[in-house]
Amino acid sequence: MLGMARTRLEDSRLENLSLEGRFTSAYNAAHAASLAALRWHGYRSENRFTVFQCLVHTLNWPPSRWRVLDTAHHKRNLAEYEGFLEIEESTVAEMCDLLPGLIDDVQRLINSAP
Repeated sequence: MLGMARTRLEDSRLENLSLEGRFTSAYNAAHAASLAALRWHGYRSENRFTVFQCLVHTLNWPPSRWRVLDTAHHKRNLAEYEGFLEIEESTVAEMCDLLPGLIDDVQRLINSAP
């Protein structure tokens, strides 16, 4: 999952992709990494938003960090289920700034296993 997160993060930084494509790639990177953390702790989720809200427990992330991803989830749902996509460049940039730390935190979690 972390390999997928890294690849999607790289995709989200490709300037030749549309803003929607970069947003989707960043969102998928965040979801894959967050899901990896949840699964490392032995849990699964049938709700996509849960993996972001659980970052406070899985990685000790403060609300100011995981809420960025939760907000992205709401934007993704509006696009998927309502056909309404309003993404700003700043949203993608903020996610791309946050993602390396998320991936690194999950990697440290995995590396800490006995």
